[in-house]
Amino acid sequence: MAKLAVDQAARMLYRYNLPHEKQRPRNLSKLNDPSTWEKRRLKGKLAVQKMVVNLMELYLQRMRQKRPPYPKPVEMDQFTAEFPYEPTPDQNQAFIDVEKDLTERETPMDRLICGDVGFGKTEVAMRAIFIVISAGFQAMVLAPTVILAKQHYDVMSERFSNYPDIKVAMFSGAQTKEEKDELITNIRNGDLQIIVGTHAVLTERMAYNNLGLLVVDEEQKFGVQQKEKIASYKASIDVLTLSATPIPRTLYLALTGFRDASLMSTPPPERVAVRTYVSGFSKERALSAIKFELARGGQVFYVVPRIKAIDDVLQFLKDFLPDVPMAVAHGKKVSKNIQLAMEKFACGEVKILVCTHIIESGIDIPNANTIIVQYAELFGLAQLYQLRGRVGRSGTEGFAYLFYTDKSLLSKIATDRLGAIEEHSDLGQGFHVAEKDMGIRGFGSLFGEQQSGDVANVGIDLFFDMLFDSLSKVDQFCLVPVPYKDVQLDINISSRLSSEYISYLENPVELLNEATKAAEKDLWTLMQFTEDLRRQYGKEPRDMELLLKKLYVRRMAADLGISRIYSSGKTIIMKTNMNKKVFRLMREAMSLETHRNSLSFTGKEIKGELLVNLPDSLLLNWLFHCLADCYAVIPALVKY
Repeated sequence: MAKLAVDQAARMLYRYNLPHEKQRPRNLSKLNDPSTWEKRRLKGKLAVQKMVVNLMELYLQRMRQKRPPYPKPVEMDQFTAEFPYEPTPDQNQAFIDVEKDLTERETPMDRLICGDVGFGKTEVAMRAIFIVISAGFQAMVLAPTVILAKQHYDVMSERFSNYPDIKVAMFSGAQTKEEKDELITNIRNGDLQIIVGTHAVLTERMAYNNLGLLVVDEEQKFGVQQKEKIASYKASIDVLTLSATPIPRTLYLALTGFRDASLMSTPPPERVAVRTYVSGFSKERALSAIKFELARGGQVFYVVPRIKAIDDVLQFLKDFLPDVPMAVAHGKKVSKNIQLAMEKFACGEVKILVCTHIIESGIDIPNANTIIVQYAELFGLAQLYQLRGRVGRSGTEGFAYLFYTDKSLLSKIATDRLGAIEEHSDLGQGFHVAEKDMGIRGFGSLFGEQQSGDVANVGIDLFFDMLFDSLSKVDQFCLVPVPYKDVQLDINISSRLSSEYISYLENPVELLNEATKAAEKDLWTLMQFTEDLRRQYGKEPRDMELLLKKLYVRRMAADLGISRIYSSGKTIIMKTNMNKKVFRLMREAMSLETHRNSLSFTGKEIKGELLVNLPDSLLLNWLFHCLADCYAVIPALVKY
């Protein structure tokens, strides 16, 4: 047993498992043999450093893009004043962040607006849209479902109704070919300024006149292909991502600075916390909840996890409430039918909407203030949190009834989920729910499966501690290139070309000067030179190949911070300004095991241990392939 002073315990002890983590406790390391723990800690640290490198790479890709800042619209103050509610401090700050991104920076915006359900993210997005459209550009608003897209279309049509020059259109798979063709023509001609839709707006047929802004709602709910298409837009236009899916506060803070993000955690003043009840299913209780809501003039969401359960629920409700108008919504219905059902529900014609979790994202029906979720044990915690957020959005107290089938059949995970959603029923509890969710589902949902294991090796608190530490020391992951002319390659290979090849070239002296200038500029220019040479003269002979390899080795060495390369027996020595952290990351990521195993780092030298003495030409060939392997795994660090 280890004894710690009271004043040291808080600094030296970390949570290992999260509360409610589903995995069984891991084997603890022995105090008399810390080597096992050190290996775990080192593995976790390397995982953190990889995360930081990936973040840097994304950051660098964005920073390389340029566009002129947008002018601040003359009517911006008027547009802001037309917002019918008092904005929260977080809303104001989020808009200040977005406005600075658009009007003061030359790099395209890539900002995440993360906020609880119903906290006003859409208004921030509409103000960003107003800035971009006022400068003569178009905006695309992308939503994962037809229901949410239709709601965005309705809200934006109303919000921009005082500005006749701003035209809003909706594009979805439910429209006829003629309707789509007409919309595509109007979009291409610039007659439409705001285009709202599902992934249908990402079709190859869609050609924009002057697209400036993409607003993505709940990006994590799109498929892989759609996400790749969204990522391709980030290279050239401004992107604003909205998310009501809560993330842990610690992760949010750790990522701030690399991913531009604005956090909205204060509820609007008129919002009231939703009362949450968790219990076994009871027909009497479900009917009582519905009758109470209908008696006060409201409407009800009745949610089930699977489409096949809808018919039974519908029959049960019709048996006991035959005169109450009802509608059905689920993902397998034709989009037009879903839209029609939602329109009837929104206008109050339908009183009960029986549906799947299709309504979990962004649906705002002010008069619907009771939600019943049957088979609640089959939903995820984040889903339950989002579903509960559909009610209580208008200042009227909302009620959420989460019914499970049989308590004796509930798994521990399901019990923990339902307990967590019942416990965290106050407004703005998204972060607490996210931490619980991470504990229940494990870390894979946040970090991916590989990092999940690395987090588990050291525990969540220590992992985040190392992440903070690595981000604060990010400059230590950077390489400082050296000038090409300063790279000394001490390998005795003649730079003379054969007389036969010289006579074959049109202007050999000028061509060799071009090769040197290309190498001095950058690797891409040298590669272009090589392609042009081969296109004009065919594959180069051995002597020209060696000359080119010398240029390539010096160019890659310069970018990798290597100032001198020489050999001593079976050892190749490279003098470098690279630090050990970068070397370790680089070596671990190298594709060829022979290169990875031969390299070591001592002081300011990278050493390559060969099995045999090589002649200079083969030594140059080994260097060329080894440095190419090194260069390929750290392009972001080279350019940072």
